[in-house]
Amino acid sequence: MANPTRRDVALLPFVLGAGAAGQAEAQMTVPVDNASLAEVQEALAKGATTASALTRAYLARIEAYDRSGPALNSVREVNPEAQAIAARLDGVKPSAKQPLAGVPILVKDNIATGDKQHTTAGSLALEQARAKADATVVKQLRAAGAVILGKANLTEFANILAVDMPSGYSSLGGQVKNPYASALLDDRGIPVVLPGGSSAGSAVAVAAGLCAAAIGTETSSSLLSPANQNGLVTVKPSVGLISRAGILPIAHSQDTAGPLTRTVRDSAILLNVLAARDPQDPATQPLQRPNDYTAGLDKDGLKGARIGVPSDPDDPLNDVYFGKLPTRSKAVMAQAITVLQDAGATIVRASMPTAGWIGGPGTTMAVLNRNPLSRNKGNPAAPPIVFIYELKHDLNLYLRDWAVGTKTKTMADIIAFNQANADKCLRFGQDLFLAAQATRGDLSELEYKSARAMDLLAAKERGLDAYMTQHKLDAVVFAGTAGAAIAAKAGYPSVQVPGGLIAGVDGKDTPDYPLGVTFAGRAWSEAKLLRLAYAYEQASNARKPPPGLPAL
Repeated sequence: MANPTRRDVALLPFVLGAGAAGQAEAQMTVPVDNASLAEVQEALAKGATTASALTRAYLARIEAYDRSGPALNSVREVNPEAQAIAARLDGVKPSAKQPLAGVPILVKDNIATGDKQHTTAGSLALEQARAKADATVVKQLRAAGAVILGKANLTEFANILAVDMPSGYSSLGGQVKNPYASALLDDRGIPVVLPGGSSAGSAVAVAAGLCAAAIGTETSSSLLSPANQNGLVTVKPSVGLISRAGILPIAHSQDTAGPLTRTVRDSAILLNVLAARDPQDPATQPLQRPNDYTAGLDKDGLKGARIGVPSDPDDPLNDVYFGKLPTRSKAVMAQAITVLQDAGATIVRASMPTAGWIGGPGTTMAVLNRNPLSRNKGNPAAPPIVFIYELKHDLNLYLRDWAVGTKTKTMADIIAFNQANADKCLRFGQDLFLAAQATRGDLSELEYKSARAMDLLAAKERGLDAYMTQHKLDAVVFAGTAGAAIAAKAGYPSVQVPGGLIAGVDGKDTPDYPLGVTFAGRAWSEAKLLRLAYAYEQASNARKPPPGLPAL
């Protein structure tokens, strides 16, 4: 069935609490507009709702708020089989074997599904593309009983197509809007308060109550940024914790998938399902994980923890992470640090080693910005060399091995299609693709090998490793996405939790929108970071859902 009709919306108060066929109708006990995944699980387990009722409810909200009303545009395609899948799960309750039985979940549209849905990365060049099979993460979700509700819109090709492409824009899906300020656009028609990228649609859909949870991806900041902008929890896992098989890539050195949820517990629940070795992804072979990520969640989890704050008042020139924050952001972080201290954490204030955040020589390259709508048009951008060189190699492999139903089989094909359809495809250009196409595509270049080695030396050995070892830290705390790059280059995990509300963008007044608090640590430390983040979440209670999206 396609999108719900207006009649579906009108019937919602009567069907949401209905049990299986033949049972008496009852009032829904969990408000889907802001229900956590754990609350949805509980309602399903108690028989207070069904997979079909939940699926209808979320589809109705997609119709009311994503397609109509504020037109958030976060869901690129609804799964035409979603209601049939839900119906088959109506008699199945969440269990240890199928913890997500009946839970509707969206996946980012760069994650392959071997069904009637398309897998496009938001590109018109891949509009008809499907996948030969489910990505490993989708297989795991289905095995756990999830209803794959649809594909979430995203920044096209996960924001590696063009310099200064606004987050949440794709030529196929259009512009995702931030639900905290959906009506505020600049003179170019770009949201003033961006939805965060590149997993913009996944995050906006969760924030707006269009699904129980969503899956996004990150190479650097693409989970942390939309979680930050939409007041959500996310886990950017260690590279290798979650399989990348079947995910349209940017760079295998840093790519990962991860959850976007309303609570820390919800993210832990999803990690339990997704964290597993996969023969198709060699990076998963050294994986380390506990049996249950939820087991360590404790409101007293901050007691005795040593948390690094990379901000030393005696070293202002090296205060890159906190020193330049806007006034309201500084206030949110000051309050967050107070909460951490009051909850029993020891705060260690010390600047990050300069060699860590500046990075090694030869790790970026100059790409001329020809984006017609960019404020920096005509100036060179400086994307990471690793991204540009791995992109051609990795994307060509995906198109060869996973894409079906399309004649587009190489990056060169995409570039040619975009040029032939420039009026529709190149609103912001394709400078980064052109730069990637100019590489050999086999990762044999010395400059690539040097850049990857220098990324690891700077961010890992001289950066987070040196900092955490010197100060004996359990985690490092950052404002929003400030620490995304250093953790991503190292392949290290980050967990973000809502911290408070801020306002204003580049001197322009805006409605209030969220700022997150991010905990970063060493490889495979997700359980420890979740424990710290959960204790902070319980003590701060800082998440505020977006206004103007009430229950239907």
